[in-house]
Amino acid sequence: MMTTDTTESGLAIFGEFAPDGRQSYDNAVGRFKELNIVLPTFAQLRDPSTIPTAVQEQLAGVEKDAADARNLFRVHWYNEHADAPGDNFPGFVDVPTHIELPSELTGVDARIVLAFGNRFPMIRAHKVLAAYSCLVARLVTGRFDPTENRAIWPSTGNYARGGIAISKILGCRGVAILPEGMSRERFEWLERWTSNPDEDVIKTFGTESNVKEIYDACNELALDPINVILNQFSEFSNHMGHYAVTGPSIEKVFNHVTADRPGRLAAYVSASGSAGTLGAGDYLKDEHGSKIVAVEALECPTMLYNGYGDHNIQGIGDKHIPLIHNVTNTDLAVAISDDATNQIDVLFNSPAGKRHLVERGIAPELVDMLVDFGYSSICNTLAAINAAKVWGLGSDDVVMSVATDGSDLYNSDRERIMSQDFPGGFDDAQAAEVFDRHLADVDITHAMEMGEVERRRVFNLGYFTWVEQQGTDFEDFESRRSQDFWDGLRPLVGQWDGMIEEFNAATGANHG
Repeated sequence: MMTTDTTESGLAIFGEFAPDGRQSYDNAVGRFKELNIVLPTFAQLRDPSTIPTAVQEQLAGVEKDAADARNLFRVHWYNEHADAPGDNFPGFVDVPTHIELPSELTGVDARIVLAFGNRFPMIRAHKVLAAYSCLVARLVTGRFDPTENRAIWPSTGNYARGGIAISKILGCRGVAILPEGMSRERFEWLERWTSNPDEDVIKTFGTESNVKEIYDACNELALDPINVILNQFSEFSNHMGHYAVTGPSIEKVFNHVTADRPGRLAAYVSASGSAGTLGAGDYLKDEHGSKIVAVEALECPTMLYNGYGDHNIQGIGDKHIPLIHNVTNTDLAVAISDDATNQIDVLFNSPAGKRHLVERGIAPELVDMLVDFGYSSICNTLAAINAAKVWGLGSDDVVMSVATDGSDLYNSDRERIMSQDFPGGFDDAQAAEVFDRHLADVDITHAMEMGEVERRRVFNLGYFTWVEQQGTDFEDFESRRSQDFWDGLRPLVGQWDGMIEEFNAATGANHG
């Protein structure tokens, strides 16, 4: 197992306490003691039934989206759904909330099941788990001092919000870096959660595809040692958080939906983004032999065609291959057009669209649940359909994925799409046209099975970002080609959990 300290390249694998981290660690212990902050372990987030009863009882009185450190114990997939904004969650569910899409919607026999990410607290998206994973790994190894350091969160949307939320409730300053073209709702949230939005929300040029501009801003900020860059695209704790928490949570859903109707976990699908959520696919492949499907935007088809461009599937960063993407373990790459995700979002969230879906034979209660699908959730769904068609999957095959966030983050974008694509309004005829164009017979033209040659090509693409642009050590970069590297990461979560328990003991904080 690799246990190196942060190298000049930024390849960070925290398996040991930082050699010079004692003062930072002691300062963190003091801060958390003062604020009575208890850190959950990854084991508790993987199985919330193990969270102490006293903590669970306190959560009943904590608003789910409040800047309250007790909400750290909600950074998992098992939160019960709240009916209205401001409601408290009454508890945890036994199985993560999910939806199984009927063949009347998907057009395939394979069972497509997605877990809902908008049940996560504070940001209503699962990226808050990635943010916690990245910061806690640094805290307990003496690599982040909440009394001195600023946490810098580069993102194309939800991860930056998750980072700001985690920073605020842990009593440190966070800075969000994201493209200026992201949805208005994201920036409105950031303005509410940052004490000084003019300084702590940095808007870089462009939209989803302009990730390099984010990195450029990070490199400038990194010149000040006070700033600690928590780059989701290169922090392996992001990958490991999803491997350890999201993977078993998806497995729990799979076991539930196949309890009365046995099936095979054929594939796991996730839009690439930072590639963190793809880490759940590594877990599912290890445990079930399922295949892994990585998804990108057709308007910027980096994996498929070495392409470039601009798109609106918010939550996916493009024109590069993330350092934490286990490319040589990926089985299928799929590109989905933002024209499809934009218009299906209108279909799912308009009266005419909902009427048409019911007329197609989809149960009204399932139609009502589609409000929980944001752009990348729709993207994952279309990619799951692609996978089912490419591999000829049948009714005994289950394709698992995640609905990253909900449609409420895209209300302003929907208004723009409506005025742009449907200036006369969205009626029953247009609903039927959108369904026929984007769902009735999903096109699989832009899907590529990843054999040895394709994996090598996509892996090599990362060289230009990480070695040439960002200065990653070449040997560190190359080590990721072998599955031995990724297998060597797996014990880290257990080490971090031990360190979290020691850290909590040192603070003496408790919620009992």
